[in-house]
Amino acid sequence: MFTGIITGVGRIAAVHDLGSSSQHGKRLTVEAPAGYLDDVGLGDSIALNGACMTVTSLEQASQPRRFTIDISAESLDKTAGLAEAGTAVNLEKALRPQDRLGGHLVSGHVDGIGTVLHFEQVGESWLLRVAAPAALGRYLAYKGSITVNGVSLTVNAVADTPQGCEISINLIPHTVEHTTLGGLRAGSRVNLEIDLIARYVERMLAPVARQGAAT
Repeated sequence: MFTGIITGVGRIAAVHDLGSSSQHGKRLTVEAPAGYLDDVGLGDSIALNGACMTVTSLEQASQPRRFTIDISAESLDKTAGLAEAGTAVNLEKALRPQDRLGGHLVSGHVDGIGTVLHFEQVGESWLLRVAAPAALGRYLAYKGSITVNGVSLTVNAVADTPQGCEISINLIPHTVEHTTLGGLRAGSRVNLEIDLIARYVERMLAPVARQGAAT
């Protein structure tokens, strides 16, 4: 579990194929900020741009410190921004029981890929508009939570469109300066994860909806 509060920005230093076909995944070598890996061990979970990954090796002697993760072909197909060397990525270590829940409950399982429609500074803050897949629209609500590339954010407006769903988000300067979101542009693809509670609400209400349709 995660909170969507980014604790560091890393960089994908290298990408290696795990096989010769598109059915094989890749091994990513990721550079971390100084001291970031001091309490990380093999098998620990770290979210990269909102996608939960498992640490498979640690390069203790390298400067900056590096770790590797193996990402499957399925995960590569369902996420954005994790397959190109040189890409900056948001990092978050898994939530510990004693940690503050500063954002919202995040599973690290990407639900869909959105597209940035608009990103500009407005006063001291930044306005971000994202087109989300139509299938995610019913989970998005005014003042609800969503993660964009692993960052816990609050939805300020929702508009359903024939193509899907558009959401507007306000970013404070701290978020822009301490995550990779400051580098977004119109057309950028971003990983989206809906609010965890919304999944269970839909699941619990589904039998009620089916019963009502049958009567």
